[in-house]
Amino acid sequence: MRPREKCSAALSAEVERSCGAEFSLLPKRLSFLKLLAICAVVPLAFSTRAAFAQGAHEDLQKLSGDPNQWVMPAKNYASTRYSELDQINDKNVSKLQLAWSFSIGANRGQEAAPLIIGDTMYVVGPFPNNLFALDATTGDLKWAYKPPTELASQGVACCDVVNRGVAYDNGRIFYNTLDDHTVAVDAITGKEVWHTKLGDINKGETMTMAPLVVKGKVLVGNSGGEMGVRGWLTALDENSGKIAWRAYSTGPDKDILIGKDFKPPYDWMKGKDLGVKTWPPGRWEIGGGSVWGWISYDPELNLIYYGTANPGPWNPNERPGDNLWTSTIFARDPDNGVAKWAYQTSPHDLWDHDSINEIVLVDLKIDGKTRKVAIRPGRNGFMYVLDRTTGKVISATPYDTVNAYKGVDLKTGRIIPNPEKENTLGRVVEDVCPASPGAKDWQPTAWSPVTQLLYVPHQHLCMNYKTSEVGYIAGTPYLGATVDMYAGPGDGYRGEFMAWDPVKKQKVWSIKEKFPVWSGTVVTKGNIAFYGTMDRWLKAVDAKTGKVLWKFHAPSGFIGQPVTYKGTDGRQYVAIISGVGGWSGVTADAELDPHLRNGALGFAGATQDLPAYTMGGSVLEVFALPPDTAKQAENGSAGAGKRAALPANGATLIASGGGH
Repeated sequence: MRPREKCSAALSAEVERSCGAEFSLLPKRLSFLKLLAICAVVPLAFSTRAAFAQGAHEDLQKLSGDPNQWVMPAKNYASTRYSELDQINDKNVSKLQLAWSFSIGANRGQEAAPLIIGDTMYVVGPFPNNLFALDATTGDLKWAYKPPTELASQGVACCDVVNRGVAYDNGRIFYNTLDDHTVAVDAITGKEVWHTKLGDINKGETMTMAPLVVKGKVLVGNSGGEMGVRGWLTALDENSGKIAWRAYSTGPDKDILIGKDFKPPYDWMKGKDLGVKTWPPGRWEIGGGSVWGWISYDPELNLIYYGTANPGPWNPNERPGDNLWTSTIFARDPDNGVAKWAYQTSPHDLWDHDSINEIVLVDLKIDGKTRKVAIRPGRNGFMYVLDRTTGKVISATPYDTVNAYKGVDLKTGRIIPNPEKENTLGRVVEDVCPASPGAKDWQPTAWSPVTQLLYVPHQHLCMNYKTSEVGYIAGTPYLGATVDMYAGPGDGYRGEFMAWDPVKKQKVWSIKEKFPVWSGTVVTKGNIAFYGTMDRWLKAVDAKTGKVLWKFHAPSGFIGQPVTYKGTDGRQYVAIISGVGGWSGVTADAELDPHLRNGALGFAGATQDLPAYTMGGSVLEVFALPPDTAKQAENGSAGAGKRAALPANGATLIASGGGH
């Protein structure tokens, strides 16, 4: 073999070694110069794949600690949504400007949080649930995955056709589609790896929640509590998509995965098969308790924490009993799904006060002792601080107007209904606070270890509530209630963004908003908290004082989740999708007549004027400081989130800030 042929063969072998499976896609006969060219670009072209391969061996918990990336919707397993980045701070945030934007292409409610893995952003839209991979620095589209989501699924989605985000692990993106599939997609190529059907739209089941990956298992749950579904949390093997375990929210102990290790914190939740006995005969089978909210994880205790939704129907007279285990917080072993403890926040729920809200895991010094706690801003209007090892209530303090209840008995853990608001059949119960969406719904909070404050976006609504008889027909609304919502006490404000001290059990500062604050929030080391409003404003506020330091008027209102990360150019970015909708925004994006106050399960009455401020949208907006300002801030920072020097070609490794 001549020298040139030997070199060509060697280069060909090197290209095959570097390219792997992609080598088969190359032409079989390549000139020497073309092989040289390929050899020159192989390190660049496959640096990202190599990075993902390296990242596959990186613990997801450690990866979530890299401030340059945002690898799960809640930022980390503790669900703090806190970033160590401080290039954007309270001194320069006023100079923040739009860096790039991208159209998701579906003008419905945009609730998803983008993820940033290495140099790539991943974002999913509402139905039809298309997934996009974008260059996180420039916004260039890398690929799009478009699942064949069933059109009919839109007809059984109770509260808009939203999606709350994707999950990542081991080089793959995982997410749910509205028609009850969980999908795994290769993060580099956008090719489907597997898909698993988990529910049935003909029964009213849909899937809208963002998964969480724990120890190789993709955790997902169903929606459809207003359709008489039976709620569940399911763990899928991330490699195959096969079901590892499923825990139902109602039914016998064997279905709920309650065994000998189950230790509820209070006596009234002790007993066998309470998921059957606390219901009228057979009603647990259509009793709701769907799992469409957030999941947190404590690696030290090896426990996942999540909540179940309301019982069905909304008319409580048709389901006497505590209706376990709906409106309940569970702690489970992620390896096998076995329940360790559970705490029901609203026994025999009267007002659709789900328990799906986020659970923030922190250690707090309370009464001179450091406690492992779980903070839960309850939909029922109480800010819960629980001992996350046992489920016992440490404190439960109202954080908005509450008259539906008298309080929470700290000895028994039971909420105390207000007898003046007795919800009897056919009676119009007036001035019930909070309304059915609660003092806060799914929109997630953020916790700052610097200020020791929880940043809470929430609504300020009350309602009139009338029950009626209802029958169950699969795949149709199963409610038995007519609701009319309106602004709570005060000057007509319907939303608030506030900072809460969970130790002192008090509000520190607040900003009142015209509409419910339905967006999530993020807080940073730069002393900035970001949130969006339904009337199109994205705001940056001083995390210590609540002073508004910057705001941007977007094309549509915000109900999504802001995230922050660092690009390959060394600049810190803030990303969020504008596009009003969801349960709160149907008058603006779903062509619902705003004059029908009882429309959208009553929410239309609270947002009749929303169409005068915004319509639906689908624009991902990404913001950064001007390059000179960013450079100056970076040079003056303490080094949080600094990237290693970038290669001249601009390639970056996923593990550059992840501990390798």
